[in-house]
Amino acid sequence: MTEYVVRFIAGGVIVSAFAILGDMLRPKSFAGLLGAAPSVALATLAIAIVQHGRAYAAAESWTMIYGAIALACYSLAVCHLLMRSRLAALPATVLAFAVWLVVAFGLLTSFGGAA
Repeated sequence: MTEYVVRFIAGGVIVSAFAILGDMLRPKSFAGLLGAAPSVALATLAIAIVQHGRAYAAAESWTMIYGAIALACYSLAVCHLLMRSRLAALPATVLAFAVWLVVAFGLLTSFGGAA
């Protein structure tokens, strides 16, 4: 039970800190950007360090980096399919999801990650 309390408190504090930082920056679109992924990732890594140690958290951080790179490739693919190929949103996102899978798992198998 204490693990869940620690997760709740650590996650809440980190998410709140990033939300405050995002609220202070201009343009306001940074608030959503900073309020989600980075704060949750840091909370997850903090919990991973406490529960499994630094080596495990380091491996987890690499998988987060691979996921971010894959998300960037996915975003570029969706933009390309929507703007240049004039596909509808659903087919473009489904096709680009294949790009995300290939990049994410390609990086994971090439460079390793969480054990």
